[in-house]
Order: sequence, then structure tokens, then C-alpha cells
Amino acid sequence: GASRATQTAGALAAGGRSGRRRAQRAPARCGGDRTSGIGRAASSPPAAADTTGARTFISGPAETKGDESDEEDSSHERVPAKRPVSNTAAAAAAAPLLEAGAASQPLLQVAPSDLQLPPGAVSGVRGGGVIVGAATADGAGLDPSLSGMGYLKRILTSRVYEAAVETPMIVMEQLSDRVGNKVLLKREDLQPVKSFKLRGAYNRMAELTEEELARGVICSSAGNHAQGVAYSAQQLGADAVIAMPVTTPRIKVDSVKRLGGTVALVGDTYDATQAYAMQRARDEGRIFIPPFDDPAVIAGQGTTGIEILRDVGKLLGRGEVPHAVFVPVGGGGLIAGIASYIKRLAPEVRIIGVEPAGANAMAQSLQRGRLVELSKVDPFADGVAVRKVGAECFRICQELLDGVVLVGNNEISAAIKDVFTETRSILEPAGALSLAGAKAYLEYHDMEGEAVVAISSGANMNFNRLRQVSEMADVGNRREAVLGTVIPEERGAFKKFVSMLGALNITEFKYRQGASQDARVFYRVNYSGADVIEELCDRMRTENMPTYDLTEDQITEMHLSQMIGSSATVANERVFTFNFPERPGALALFLDTFSPKWNITTFHYRASGEAAGRVMVGFEVCDDTREEFFAAVDKLGFDYEETTDNLTFRMFLQASGTWDSVA
Repeated sequence: GASRATQTAGALAAGGRSGRRRAQRAPARCGGDRTSGIGRAASSPPAAADTTGARTFISGPAETKGDESDEEDSSHERVPAKRPVSNTAAAAAAAPLLEAGAASQPLLQVAPSDLQLPPGAVSGVRGGGVIVGAATADGAGLDPSLSGMGYLKRILTSRVYEAAVETPMIVMEQLSDRVGNKVLLKREDLQPVKSFKLRGAYNRMAELTEEELARGVICSSAGNHAQGVAYSAQQLGADAVIAMPVTTPRIKVDSVKRLGGTVALVGDTYDATQAYAMQRARDEGRIFIPPFDDPAVIAGQGTTGIEILRDVGKLLGRGEVPHAVFVPVGGGGLIAGIASYIKRLAPEVRIIGVEPAGANAMAQSLQRGRLVELSKVDPFADGVAVRKVGAECFRICQELLDGVVLVGNNEISAAIKDVFTETRSILEPAGALSLAGAKAYLEYHDMEGEAVVAISSGANMNFNRLRQVSEMADVGNRREAVLGTVIPEERGAFKKFVSMLGALNITEFKYRQGASQDARVFYRVNYSGADVIEELCDRMRTENMPTYDLTEDQITEMHLSQMIGSSATVANERVFTFNFPERPGALALFLDTFSPKWNITTFHYRASGEAAGRVMVGFEVCDDTREEFFAAVDKLGFDYEETTDNLTFRMFLQASGTWDSVA
């Protein structure tokens, strides 16, 4: 029979009033200053936070990518490069569908680094701001179907189960024992397309008329939404065109084609691909199926919330609810839908979003009380690597969310390993995101004996990424540290250094005698215990062997650890990391931009299976060409970051670098 939560929801949807009340729990031990982690603002600083409760309010007024590129396949469309779509045109074409009467205020441009939080800290939620592109124009009124009760009815009457399945919820026994809290995992990776995206895509398409289905549908996606639309079209007997960036890996292209979709490869970026899809929809009369910013899509994703409340009652006891539900956030459709359901039936349950620290568009939007657009995104968790969240999604989240937790790539990799250890299933990075956030939250707030829910939102993993994830997992679980130590270049010093490591297990070690008075050692050690590494660093320093913890430096992990072993002195050297689109011709374009004007001093590329290849490059840039050089970098159009002052680079790869002043 139906659970109590479902019965209550049915009464509400029918206009009745439920007599059941849940006891309100006291706020978690995350109040005070620890609840809010307000980072450095790009433009105007956020107002002071009110941290009197578990939820933080602040008073006051999308680009997704695929994985590794493959060779061309003649069995699908490759759209010719004529009529290239500019960034401006792409942005205009990709405007939210719910734009009636939208304000003309441009989106605030920010960088991911403009909001930095300790892992597990909850971001603020600022109310009362202008929601650019939201469903309501001037506050004069909201379509009743988009109200709280309207969304509840939409969710309860959704048709997702004509295609999607009710996925199980499991207790992660080993992880629960380790963290001292009951961790429940909602297995959306077990959907027919290995992702929750099927729910929203099918619900949107199930609302189409027979005439609209006959015209066909189109979407733009490099991953899970593409498969959801193709599968839904197959179930409904509609023709589907799936526009995908040219960098999309063969495995994802083939998956869409197996489901009956016609693949059109166009554009290096998601913005360009979406602009093409929307223009083709207009030209051919097809219906564009958005990935998240649509009421029907949001309602379809919201059915996950029905199952969460029902299954928690089965696992914890009838009428019990979790302390919090952690939801991965990309464009915001899943968390908007889940919050629309759970917050109406069990308002005491915290709904907390989880984003990568390098793709934090929702956290920054909520922090400022307005939609923002990220200047770049970290492509590691490509399924949520979105530059801007949906306007309607943001409107709902601003009303209902308790905040957002940010996590690093190491923590995401550790969560992938946790799930594999207990289920033998391999999640994609975005699929393990919410579990990483739940773990960080529980640790940061020193919680014990609570129950939390995380969602394994997808398992469309590129096999080529497993090496990178495996290397990062132990770091994310606080079991491996990456260290650099300076030892005097004298007899006996190396032996003394090794003896001071004691019983720590060394997993990697790089040492080479240099021309200076000091030698530098790069190494990794396994450890257990929160203070072990800090104590080792202190012990080394007392013996005149300065030691630095390099564990959290992504540049070290991705590039520099592979290059250590030689060093050089290069005048006027500047070092950068670039995100290269994984397609033929990208390297030639890059070299044409800089050569022969600027000499390349170092170059490192490591295939990781991500949407964009990560490359570290050094240049000789004299002062008199500096302005011209940066103009060329900006014109190139690749996401980049200058890393000239990176500690590991100065310490190990510059023979006469001033690394000690940087440290």
C-alpha cells in the first residue's frame, strides 16, 4: 500500500488538509559562524549573514561538456563548420524558456574562486534579489501551476513511471560505520539510461500532443540528458535529433544511436551546440526539450523526492525522516524538483545542494540573491559543469534550499571509491557528487547518529577516467598525502630524512641531486589520523628540513607530479594551465597563436578522459610584449589560469626559483 508520505501528498494535491504533523527537530550543530562560508565576492560583497539557525539567510535585496573525443563516425551527422555560432549568439539562443517579462539586467560574471568554502560548510541563501529570466516578470503574480502547491500537483501527476523505474535506496553499511551516521544512497544510477535525467525528459515529452510528437523533438547534450531524450522518444514513437559537441566521446554517441536518436555533432562548446539545436528546432518545427529549466522537467525530477520519503520510512521506521537530503547540482532541475516535494511534506528535512568547488554557479547565485554566470568551470564532474543555473530552478531553490556544500575533485573521487567498495558499481564524478558533500558535511559539523540521504545520480563513466579517479580517491579519503621536503645537500641528510618518516608507507618518491645547496624531495605517503601529516611537517621543520603539504593542489596532481626530475632557469618565464577542447586541430590552433612570437619553455599534457584536455604550458614573456601576449591568450578562447607562482613549480622545476618566498 501507499506510504504515509504518499497518502499525505495525495490529500494535499486533492485540496485536502492533512492532520498529520511531524515533530520539528532542533537545528543541527551547524549554526553560528560555521553555517555560513562567505567567500570573496567578485563585484559587491555579500551582506552579513544571519546564522541563528541551521539555514543561513543573508539580508538584502551553462556549459556542460562531454568526455574524451573520438575519431569521426560516418554513421551520424557531422554538421559542417560553416556559419559558426558566436558566444553572444549562443548565449542569446540558450536563454531560459521561462523568460516572459524577464528583467533586462545582465548576469553578473564571476569566477569559481570568488566563493570559497571549507568542505562541508553550507553556503548562504540570500533572498529578495532580482531573478533575471525567472518565470515571474514583476512580482505581479505567478502562474498557479508554478506555485508550491502547483509543483506538488505536477509531481504527483507526473507520467515518469511509463518509462522510468522506482529505484532502490540502500544503507551504506561500511561508510555509515566509518562516519558514525547512517548514510542512505538513492540509486538513480539504476535507471534504464543509468541516470535520473530520464524522469524529467520523459515527463516533458509525455505532455506533448500527438501533433507535436509527430513533428519530432531535439535537444542539446553531451551526456545523460541526451540518452534520456533518446530513450523517451523511442518509448513515445517520436523522432529525436540529439545535438552533441564534436568533443563528445564515441561511447556516448553510440549510446544515443542505440536508443534510436539521430546524432548531430556541432560546436566545440555546449553553448554553440545548444544554439544550433534551438535554431534547428525553429527551422524544422521540432520541440526543443530543455535539460533542466522547465516546469515539466523539474516536476519529473521531483518524483525522486516521493521515493526518498517513502523509502526512508521503510529503512528508518514509519514516520521517520532524514536529517538532510544531499542533491547534486548542475542546472538545478533535480534539486528544485526534490525540494518542491519534500519541503511541502516534511519541511524539517534540510535540502542541501552539492557542487564542485570549480563549478559553483548555484552557490554563488544563492549567496548574492541573483543569477550569476561563471567565467569558467572545472570539467572534472562534467555532468554538472554548468556556467549558469536555470532561472526557474533558481527561483525555487532560493525559496526552499538550506544552502549548498562545495567539494573538491579528490573528495568526489573518494566517494566513487566508497560506492564501488559497497556495491561494485562505478559512478561518474557527477553521480558521486552528493555523497561527497554528505561526507564533508557530517565531518565538518562533527555529527553523530544522524541519517542522511545522498543520490547516486549517474553511472555513465568514461573508462579512460578510472586511472585518474583511482589516484585521487585515497587523497580524498584523507589516506594519502602529497608532500615536498627540502633537505640540505650534505652527506647523511638523505638517510636522516628517511628515518624521520618513521613507519609511514611511502607510495611515490622522487629525488634528484641539484646544483644548489638544497635538494628537494617529492613523495606520497599513506597515513591514518587527522594530525599525522601536520605533526610530520612540524617535526621535519625542527630538523631544518622544511616540508610542505601539496595534497590539495590540483596543478601538482595533474601536471607537476609527472614532470619532477629536472629543473631549469628561464628568464621571464610565465606558466599557465589551459583547458584544450579534445578535438583534432586544437594543438595546431594553440601553436599558431603563440609561435614563433613567444618561446614555449615547458609543455605537459595528460589524457584524463575529461571533456577538455588539461595542459600546462610555460612561455618566455618579456615585459614589452606582456600586453600583446595576454591579448592573444584571451583571443584564443580557451579557459586558462596563470600558475607561475605555484609552490610545486617553484620548488621542483625552477633551478633558481624563489619558491621559499611563495611558501
